[in-house]
Amino acid sequence: MSATPTNVVLVGKKPVMNYVLATLTLLNQGVSEVVVKARGRAISKAVDTVEIVRNRFLPGKVDVKNIAIGSQTITNPDGRQSRVSTIEITIVKKEE
Repeated sequence: MSATPTNVVLVGKKPVMNYVLATLTLLNQGVSEVVVKARGRAISKAVDTVEIVRNRFLPGKVDVKNIAIGSQTITNPDGRQSRVSTIEITIVKKEE
């Protein structure tokens, strides 16, 4: 498996604030663009993460650049294949 790029936050089963903190940390380290990725049930957490960063922590300083949606085919442990929805939300820090 390939290494995750340094500007990507992968959303999973942890609480939303963990991903908000990870996103804020990247933005404060000088990364101009952060991609928040999720699939399946975690999509709502990814949207919540971006909205909390935009509205509560950095109001007026962050823009949503792109939202990409899609689906992936995954194989379950019992051998069946199923499709899972995916989302990638790209946010950028505004130039001051």
